[in-house]
Amino acid sequence: MSSFDLRMSTLRAAYRAKEITPRKLIAGLLAKAADLNPEFHLFIHLLSETEIAPYLDELEGRDINTLPLYGIPFAIKDNIDLAGIPTTAACPAFAYTPTESATLVAQLIALGAVPIGKTNLDQFATGLNGTRSPYGKCRNSVHPDFPAGGSSAGSSLAVALGVASFALGTDTAGSGRVPAALNNLVGVKGTKGLLSTAGVVPACRTLDCVTYLTATAREASELLALTARPDPHDAYSRGNPQFNDASAFGEVSAFRFGVPSALEFAGCTESPTLFEQARKALEAAGGTAVEIDFAPFAEAARLLYEGPWVAERYSVAGELMEARPDSVLPVIRDVLAKAPGTTAVDAFRAQYRLQALKQVCDAVMGPLDFVLTPSVPRPVTLAELEADPIGPNSLLGYYTNFMNLLDYAAVAVPAGFMVNKLPWGVTVFGRPFTDQYLLSIADRLQRIYGLPVAGGSAPDLTPLPRRAHADRARIVVCGAHMEGLPLNWQLLRRGGRLVERTLSAPRYRLFAIEGTVARPGMTRVADANGSAIEVEVWELPSTELGSFLTGIPAPLGLGKVELSDGRWEAGFICDTFGLEGAREITSFGGWRRWIAGTASLAASGAAAE
Repeated sequence: MSSFDLRMSTLRAAYRAKEITPRKLIAGLLAKAADLNPEFHLFIHLLSETEIAPYLDELEGRDINTLPLYGIPFAIKDNIDLAGIPTTAACPAFAYTPTESATLVAQLIALGAVPIGKTNLDQFATGLNGTRSPYGKCRNSVHPDFPAGGSSAGSSLAVALGVASFALGTDTAGSGRVPAALNNLVGVKGTKGLLSTAGVVPACRTLDCVTYLTATAREASELLALTARPDPHDAYSRGNPQFNDASAFGEVSAFRFGVPSALEFAGCTESPTLFEQARKALEAAGGTAVEIDFAPFAEAARLLYEGPWVAERYSVAGELMEARPDSVLPVIRDVLAKAPGTTAVDAFRAQYRLQALKQVCDAVMGPLDFVLTPSVPRPVTLAELEADPIGPNSLLGYYTNFMNLLDYAAVAVPAGFMVNKLPWGVTVFGRPFTDQYLLSIADRLQRIYGLPVAGGSAPDLTPLPRRAHADRARIVVCGAHMEGLPLNWQLLRRGGRLVERTLSAPRYRLFAIEGTVARPGMTRVADANGSAIEVEVWELPSTELGSFLTGIPAPLGLGKVELSDGRWEAGFICDTFGLEGAREITSFGGWRRWIAGTASLAASGAAAE
């Protein structure tokens, strides 16, 4: 079939306009995939007409408005179960046929999405290049001398080559982000446990994540919002906090982001320039770059394959390796060879070191909204991998291997092309449950760059309708909670951080309410009767907001305060009933000035006496 824009919004519009039907579209996509497979080896199993018929039949007569993913074609990495279709993990001797789909696959199908096939991968999801498969090596979607990246190689190709709107990959060490970077895609490695891994062949069970591979951050945000649900069938499932729901995806403004002070590009002459362009793009969008020490992150990354977590991988493939060694690829056997010698003592020592590193890394992350890195130091060629299957593969994981060990969320996003037209990208990562905020940053980058998305379509440059938010809540304070004043400790003990000193809109009056500690009462009034009041904007962890709110005494409370630039933030307001007997101090312009003025008067009085 001819090229067709497979973005979800475009497909929905085409279905509603009756320009095409799911049955006709998917028949064409399956034919196209079959034509591409001999060259790219992206599918291990394409669904037959008989196998796909039940999913299409289910859509017949259904109202598109009742199914958010009506007729949306998607591909599934072949270490994720689809009922009735063999799951191989790219190892024929390991293959089995599940009777039930993985929880996430079942969710997507229930929402109207249509699976089209099982995609190729590095065997047992052990690799970052996409060439470690008996079903063929996955070459890059753009340049024939480079790999697709892995282990979710086939999934990335399904989207990049235009045969699926999105694809499911997995990501334990970078297996979703690396192929996204090398194929001009967005790859969201959500917070551990955010998406169910029930029905996924484990790589490292304690670390595994499912990845969405999409053309745009907007699609990834929608998919994440639809499917981030606790799963009782997954012991590692975690509930998604409300601050990370769909409403968190929006426009970003002022933010602080970390940038490693020393970057690894492995001799590449183009990557440093491309990365600097991404940094400047974020600064132009309102970001402040802060240099950080990347050494503890890099040390944590080395633990994944140099430490005992290799034994966790061995727990899946080891029995087969011992019984039938020739059924497992030599490179996989080499990677896992040291696992049987790992002891419980080794495991605990590594966990102790990881915990120490996490404390350091979390402290680095504390004052930041996210960190920006390249997705890979540099691309590696198929020839390099042929000569050395281990070294170049390990290089691809330099900026990815630590992420799940440290429990961070991450999004890979396109950020340009190299001279040879190979896609290049960056990764933004942050604290757990900042997934939608990170996707907001990714969306902003896609709009700044304006690069064609997968399939060659123009990106959507429309601003998002709301403001993005993460795991921090902003609070406007106007009195004793300001920096250095008597109640500021209530913010500091909750992990509060001063964001800015500014003014309210000129629509407020300020009062001093008498008590053991004098408190401010700021009330909104008609334009002509108000003034601008000095305020501070603080950030608190969202998890601490409730305890702060319940400790605020009447007549004060939290509401919305308009700032001088037109923004509305949560902040201290005062019920008018509490102003009886209060002293108006609006003319001072702020609480600090009133305190200073009062002290000055007291000093003058003492001198006069």
